Amino acid sequence: MQSIVSKGKDINDAIKLGLDLLDATKKEVNIEIIQNEKKGFLGIGSKGAVVKLTRLEQTPSVSKNDQQPIEEVDLEQLVSDFPEEKIGLDATPITRNLDEPPVFEAKTDSLEGKVWVRNGQLYCKSSPTQFPLVTVNEGIKLYKNNQRVSEKTTIISEKDVYQIKVENEEIATSWKVTIDKDKLKVLLHVEPGYKITRTIPDIVADHHIDLIVEEIKEIQHKLNEAEVMQRLEALQVKHGFNLDELKKAMETKQASTFEIASGKSPTPGKDGWIEFKIELDSQDEQKERTGQVDYREMKTIPSVDRGKLIAILHPPIPGQIGYTVTNEPIPAKQTVPIILKAGNGIVLLDDKIVSTESGRPRIEQRGKLVKISIMPKLTHVGNVDLSSGNIRFMGDVEIIGEVAENMVVEAEGGIIIHQAVNFATITASGAITTFGNVVGSELSAGKNNLLVTELGHLLGRINQNIEKIISLIKQLTQSPAFKSSDFSRGGLQPLIRILLEKKFKNFPPLAKQYVEIVRRGEKYLDDDRWREVSISLSQLFLSLTNEVTSLERIEQLSYKISELQELSDTPVEPNSFITIPNAQNSRLYCSGNVLILGQGCINTNIHAGGALKINGIIRGGEVYGRLGVEMNEVGAESGTPTIISVPSDQTIKMNKAMEGTVIKIGNVKYTFNETKYRVHARLDENERIVFE
Repeated sequence: MQSIVSKGKDINDAIKLGLDLLDATKKEVNIEIIQNEKKGFLGIGSKGAVVKLTRLEQTPSVSKNDQQPIEEVDLEQLVSDFPEEKIGLDATPITRNLDEPPVFEAKTDSLEGKVWVRNGQLYCKSSPTQFPLVTVNEGIKLYKNNQRVSEKTTIISEKDVYQIKVENEEIATSWKVTIDKDKLKVLLHVEPGYKITRTIPDIVADHHIDLIVEEIKEIQHKLNEAEVMQRLEALQVKHGFNLDELKKAMETKQASTFEIASGKSPTPGKDGWIEFKIELDSQDEQKERTGQVDYREMKTIPSVDRGKLIAILHPPIPGQIGYTVTNEPIPAKQTVPIILKAGNGIVLLDDKIVSTESGRPRIEQRGKLVKISIMPKLTHVGNVDLSSGNIRFMGDVEIIGEVAENMVVEAEGGIIIHQAVNFATITASGAITTFGNVVGSELSAGKNNLLVTELGHLLGRINQNIEKIISLIKQLTQSPAFKSSDFSRGGLQPLIRILLEKKFKNFPPLAKQYVEIVRRGEKYLDDDRWREVSISLSQLFLSLTNEVTSLERIEQLSYKISELQELSDTPVEPNSFITIPNAQNSRLYCSGNVLILGQGCINTNIHAGGALKINGIIRGGEVYGRLGVEMNEVGAESGTPTIISVPSDQTIKMNKAMEGTVIKIGNVKYTFNETKYRVHARLDENERIVFE
């Protein structure tokens, strides 16, 4: 069909011009209104009308009987009745397709030297004085006479043929199924697909235009449930399907992860435990009389009568088995029972622990080993001297008088001394309390705890060497040189001997030290494993006999040492403490807290496995508090050295620190060169001592 686009000052003028050019009547053409006229204001911004006329095809001849009456159409009325919202062409320039006829206008001056875009096609009107320009932006390809234009901005000519191309994009849905290492979770990660449709919007005529892209993104989520199930089957997933999560994955519009199958973790059980039915801890009952502390009333020690229910022994509660998503059973962690050692005055009736003697209950617990006994009490009226002899008792001891020079008092329980201790040795497994001064004496409380702590620290160093020895043996025994040597047939003892001589010279002295400490303190060690480790160390690394030793045996020793190390880290018992008013030229050792309530101490060494507190002064000596130190006045004008030590994670508090006082936190030392007040020292993150 023949078509033409014409422009006039109004609709009728544009139609008339088009009919004249086609040499046709209104009945012979189809009229399409492209743009209504716009008058503007005072002639400014006015636009003409644009119409498109297409000559109708000639219909085949028909008989008069087949002819239908043709309704006459009033074109002007049709134009007047056309809805305004369907026109929408006020700001749209005239464009043409390469296949369309040229535009004929009543006035052509407004488009000269300009370029525009309509329906994705580029058009221009040449001018001898103005050259239209186009800037091509990202995502657009411009072709001139079938050759791509490489310049970003180029001049457009009416004599050339242009094509604008954009590329649509379509991304398929991607998904991935993963299973965690414990086989308890199956995760489906989904990234929905999408389709991006790109178009070039219409651009009004101008001397220079920018070609831009408009994008429409449409989500196209195509997740095949059957493929997902096939993947689960390949992973052998058989248990714990989450169908709701799978449904959500099928419908998601954004990248997401869904847990589409879940296993069941084992439910932990509970180790055996003891439910105590009596009060165990000593109760503070400090009373003041005329402003002074009555030391005789500082502690109330709990006691029980015969037949008293001490505790109930509960067996372990096993955990519940779990299952992986592949339907494999996951066993619960094994639970262990309490190992009870019934001491003096204790009997076990079914699950009930009952006292058969009157006295103070003593409970020692290290891990799952619990020892319970009833401490009988020995009351000694008078002094401990040559007339009475030394006192050694398997229970609590109370001395109404004093302890004289060179005398010894030992107790498996606690010791209370009402008067002074002079140049004597006092040893208790529990607590030591004195109401008189301590002069030139040695006091040791909770010796078994101190022993365990010391051995545990020593085993840490020993095990570091053993682990290195194991690693080195594994490397050497895999080498071809070892396999071809006589060592491979004679066992590991010759190799161990060489390693100790060449690589681990410091290890045998550590092992000997441990063996000797266990030998001396064997009666204080209730757990046989301390002695078993001592025997193994002697056989494997000290005696070096010709017996065949396996790597497995050395590894078993390392494992047993690790268990004992963990055991030695058990917090100190609250009833192992030392409480005294004053100390002079003495040595105090305690696995728990040390409290000096009176005037203080002079030239005394103190080791506290718990906290150390001195209400008075401390002049001379060296003191250590595992859980921190707090004291009133430290140092001496005479320059007698006084050293205060704590671990790196603890603090030192002093109301007054005199010149020459030395504090040590971890391995960092500081000496005061002048007197300071209200000192609160600790280590910062850079391992430097700071004062707050």
